[in-house]
Amino acid sequence: MKLIKIAVDYSDTPLGRYPADGNFNGQRFREEFLVPALKAEDKTVVDIDDVEGYGSSFLDEAFGGLVREGHFSSKDLKQKLQIQCQNSDYSIYANLIWKYINEARAKKKSA
Repeated sequence: MKLIKIAVDYSDTPLGRYPADGNFNGQRFREEFLVPALKAEDKTVVDIDDVEGYGSSFLDEAFGGLVREGHFSSKDLKQKLQIQCQNSDYSIYANLIWKYINEARAKKKSA
């Protein structure tokens, strides 16, 4: 099992979707932290506590992007990914993460 504490392992101010939005964007978090952990481990736990907040663009790109970019299906993620928060104020973010994962559709590959 791999534990990723966003506030400690990445940033306490995650922000934006793409690299142009800053160093601690959702695309970078997905590609450098989530994808390697999810591919290497049977279970990856992401602790979302102790950050200043999350924008929808960060959460959608980091987590919904796992499906959109073809790394995993939402079914796979239900088995491999666990979102953890002790602070009840952050439970809204956990719900949003699963909403973005469930609503994401893989991009069609062009021939």
